[in-house]
Amino acid sequence: MDWMEPIPALFLFILMISFVLKLGTFWNKSYQKLPPGPRALPLIGNLHSMDLKRPYRTMLKWSKEYGSVFSIQMGSKKMVVLTGYETVKEALVNQADAFAERPIVPILEEITKGFGVAFSHGEYWKVMRRFALTTLRDYGMGKRSIEDRIVEECSVLVKKFESYQGNPFETITIMNAAVANIIVAILLDKRFDYEDPTYIRLLKLVNENARLVGSSSVLLYNMFPALGFLLGAPKTVLRNRDELFAFINATFIKHLRDLDENDQRSFIDSFLIRQQEEEKKNKTNGYFHNENLKAVVANLFAAGMETTSTTLRWGLLLMMKYPEIQIKVQEEIAKVVGSSQPRIEHRTKMPYTDAVVHEIQRFADVVPTNLPHATTTDVTLNGYFIPKGTHIIPLLSSVLHDESQWEKPHKFYPEHFLNSEGKFVKRDAFMPFSAGRRACVGESLAKMELFLFFTSLLQRFTFQPPPGTSQEDLDLTPVVGLTTSPMPHQLCALPCF
Repeated sequence: MDWMEPIPALFLFILMISFVLKLGTFWNKSYQKLPPGPRALPLIGNLHSMDLKRPYRTMLKWSKEYGSVFSIQMGSKKMVVLTGYETVKEALVNQADAFAERPIVPILEEITKGFGVAFSHGEYWKVMRRFALTTLRDYGMGKRSIEDRIVEECSVLVKKFESYQGNPFETITIMNAAVANIIVAILLDKRFDYEDPTYIRLLKLVNENARLVGSSSVLLYNMFPALGFLLGAPKTVLRNRDELFAFINATFIKHLRDLDENDQRSFIDSFLIRQQEEEKKNKTNGYFHNENLKAVVANLFAAGMETTSTTLRWGLLLMMKYPEIQIKVQEEIAKVVGSSQPRIEHRTKMPYTDAVVHEIQRFADVVPTNLPHATTTDVTLNGYFIPKGTHIIPLLSSVLHDESQWEKPHKFYPEHFLNSEGKFVKRDAFMPFSAGRRACVGESLAKMELFLFFTSLLQRFTFQPPPGTSQEDLDLTPVVGLTTSPMPHQLCALPCF
């Protein structure tokens, strides 16, 4: 059913007018100084000319007309879009503090209530980010201990792939389960079997919300929250949030019963110990309360699973699409690693494989619009005045496909990360984890996971399309969502020996 059907057009028009008048930013003079952009219509702004399924594509097109800094309007909300490596770097890195806030986005505020790490604001964000970074490192992020966990999980994943005996299978749930077990080890000090129904349900909740938060229905809700009762997707997102939070709440209650400050085994343990310390100091307005714990754990669980798992699924699809690249990766693995287990120490000796992993991240463009930013103060960027509190979209897709930075930006081309001698080279415009103050907290963990999972799978299997499907038939069109995952597909994992 169309979302406008249940409501007469006149009532809808009056409702929209009332909402815009209440919001007030439509006539806010401070926004009249924003950079130029496409012509906006009353009430709907640029909604009429936006690809609602893949808005980043429309923004990329507009950047060619209006430049690297331009304004758009969604409903009554003005936003500034930043495109291209130089402009995004200037904002997020060179003027990091000025672009370090999150805007008020209705669905995100509903989900987190301003708590957690990913979408929190001001001092809440600063305290939680510091705690999250420190605690993740305490539990092995970037260290040998977490590498051992990943290696163990790689072995389990390989056995799961072997169980299909070369027959076609779908990788979404399996890959999500394997990758999520790494962050689960840190958060809960446990791992789940891939067939565990509770675990499968949690993975489904995260997957579904990642898809729905980027849907056109939620986009409309963000523009016109008063119309939320007409839209199913926002309601589903919040129901999924409640179910995930209920699991986290039950889990940390269990941890609370067994808590021993001299034997802290997980992220949740460390949070609860800190909570008790704050209570002893009578800090009634502290940051370490249960609502924040649920939000932080949910943020880390989702971020620790969704983007890495999606990137790996893109990697296997691209290996099927380009079998000549897959063969070169396998030859390098055989030469450097042989039949032993791949480790991080092998990465510097495997420049081609390292380049392929980086190119998968660049080409996959998993978070094309980035997470939204907001200005903390009035700021000037590329000659344009941008007032405090402006909603900023630093378009990562424009950085990862910047024609001034990449030789073949729209092709899968591992040589982007290799010099003329075949040695790996870092590229400044490689920003899949964003940059600046709001860069991904788990970047070092994700890099380790990507290399170890990818090389472990390519060491043992050759990936091919199912019988009757050719390389040309493989679809590289991304699914609609906050993250751009591959279309559902099956693959065959054939043993290399």
